[in-house]
Amino acid sequence: MESSDGVDEPGWDVDPEDEISSAVEMVGQQLRLRREVAGLRVAEFAELIGYGEDLVRKIERGARIPRPEYLDKVDEVVGAGGFVSALKKPMREARYPKRVRELAKLEERAVGLGMYSNHNIHGLLQTEEYARALFRTRRPAYSDETLGRLVAARMARRSVFECSPVPEFSFVQEEVTLRRPIGGTMVLRRQLERLLEVTELRNVEVQVMPTSSGEHPGTGGRIQVLKFGDGTAMGRTDDEFGGRPVSDPRQLRILELRYGIIRAQALAPRESRAFIEQLLGET
Repeated sequence: MESSDGVDEPGWDVDPEDEISSAVEMVGQQLRLRREVAGLRVAEFAELIGYGEDLVRKIERGARIPRPEYLDKVDEVVGAGGFVSALKKPMREARYPKRVRELAKLEERAVGLGMYSNHNIHGLLQTEEYARALFRTRRPAYSDETLGRLVAARMARRSVFECSPVPEFSFVQEEVTLRRPIGGTMVLRRQLERLLEVTELRNVEVQVMPTSSGEHPGTGGRIQVLKFGDGTAMGRTDDEFGGRPVSDPRQLRILELRYGIIRAQALAPRESRAFIEQLLGET
């Protein structure tokens, strides 16, 4: 990870089994060729751009994904006229784990998203602080490098709220997810504030499932239903179909039935907002 002075290793390690690794290798080769055409050895090039030689070598052989600021500096030093800087978009996407990239693409395609969460606040609703604290609970613990990638990927997924046409979102959160102080009291307060901000969006409904509602079809785990513009859909639940994503109409009807009952038993959106405001006042 990048140090405070910006001289350490600003980038992400590449998973050799990820198909994106070939694209990272190609970018590394382009950067090496531009350095060589500029007549610069690794040592003097590293000094000019303000980064370590080891990092330059890793990036040029495709073992490290360069950060945007690294590419901008290279563009400036070799006089690429913006061609190197233009690589920022594909490299920004490459830094996210494969499964996160795939999920983000599905969310961006969706015209309707229904999510029921029973353990933690849904990823699309999380603040950066909350997401980082949540990932830190994992055992065995993530490395700082992996932790940084996962948090960045989760925050990038929030761009789905800005898609055009605007998709419709429905979230149902178990009450316990709003009370568990992941990361501490202040992190939870800011998370609750974020939830209230999201409830102000016209295309988003957030509902709370009270703990007092003891019997409902979400007790088996999370439920996700994504609907696409072409009429197809995809869903997933923890306790059926092996936890795998499903698109078979019969299986989807089961998920939609469960989610519909859950929404009906949860507090209405206005009541849910008032409930969250009350929790924020108590926190």
